[in-house]
This record gives sequence, C-alpha cells and structure tokens, in this order.
Amino acid sequence: MTALKTAMIFAAGVGERMRPLTLTRPKPLLEVRGVSLIARQLQKLKAAGIERVVINVSYLADLIVAALGNGSQFGLDIVYSDEGAVALETGGGIRHALHLLGDKPFILTNGDLWTDYDYATLPNLQASQQAHLVLVDNPAHHLEGDFALVNGRCKTCGPAKLTYSGIGVFSPALFADLPAGRYRLAPILREAMSFGDVRGEHYQGEWLDVGTPERLAELNARV
Repeated sequence: MTALKTAMIFAAGVGERMRPLTLTRPKPLLEVRGVSLIARQLQKLKAAGIERVVINVSYLADLIVAALGNGSQFGLDIVYSDEGAVALETGGGIRHALHLLGDKPFILTNGDLWTDYDYATLPNLQASQQAHLVLVDNPAHHLEGDFALVNGRCKTCGPAKLTYSGIGVFSPALFADLPAGRYRLAPILREAMSFGDVRGEHYQGEWLDVGTPERLAELNARV
C-alpha cells in the first residue's frame, strides 16, 4: 500500500482524436471488455490504498458523474472539479482543483490510460521534491519523447528522452502560487526541473495512451 491517500484523474477533455466514439460519450467512459477505462483506473487506485479521488470534468461531465457517482461502488470517496464548458488544460485543471486535493502530495493519472503499473509503488515526495514522474518508452506516435532521466532526476534535455506516462506524484505547493486560468502542465514541470526538483522512474511494463479508435480496437482485441 502506498502512503499516499489522494489521487486526481484527468477526465475533462473532449477527446477529439477519438471521434466519432466521443461524440456522445466522454473518452474515459469508453470500454475495454465491458469496463470503462476510468473504472479500471479507480479499481487500481483503490487496490493501492487510495481513499479519495478528485476527477476534473468538463465535456459531457454529467455522464461521468452519473456513471461514477460518489465512488461508493469502488470503495472510494469521489469528488468532482467542474471546469465549466471549456476544460482548463492539465496545469489549469490541477490549479482549479487544489482546494479539493488538500495540502499533501497526491497521485495524478489520466482517465484514458491502459497500464499494469502498480500505483502502490509510487513514492511519497521528499521535502524538497515537487514531483515524481513515471516515464515510459516512446510510443510510435511520440518518438521524440518528453524528458530525459539522469541519475533519477528528470531533465528537459539529455540523451534518450522518454515519454511522460501521465502518471506521477505532485506536491500541491508546485501549483499554489499559480494564477487561475487555462494552461498546460509541461511548462510548469520544465521550470521545476531547472531547479532539480523533479525525480522520476523508467517504467517498462504495459502502458498505452488509448487516444484513437484504432488503439482502442487493438486493445479490446488483445485483452
């Protein structure tokens, strides 16, 4: 069991690359063998010892709330960070949800991931640490990667860049002084990396960004 007790799941996006499947259903509710992607994430978080999950919502938010409710079906306490008609992107979404996340480090993950990563292995943050990122081998659709991993620290440049999986642990302090608004997480991470405040790991197990109908079909065919 992880010492971390709170998690946030990104579920606010429109899922344009997944159309036409997302015209009437938000991407996290798309199913693999009859179970939605986000339900599988919730099950994994519960198994890891997480108690409270904050889910940001925007596009077709009412469908996500109706499907997941207060989390009792998963043994979790689920609360929602409603971003209104236009999603606030990854950085702005976290900033908007800070009042729900509390003052301790939290797990962050995406509602449209498929992975066998064990959330219980995620470390708590050290006092001077702002984030811990799980990096994976670069998929075919993102061969350039995102960040380098050098002696356990994430760098903006370096040999053999890896891809940020969408899974990590974050300190609320990283976002506390940021303004409200719509902005991405990556520039915030790059600035923190310049101070050496972001550590990471290279995960080589199963991971898939279920971003297109073709990837979802392939996943359903092999699971």
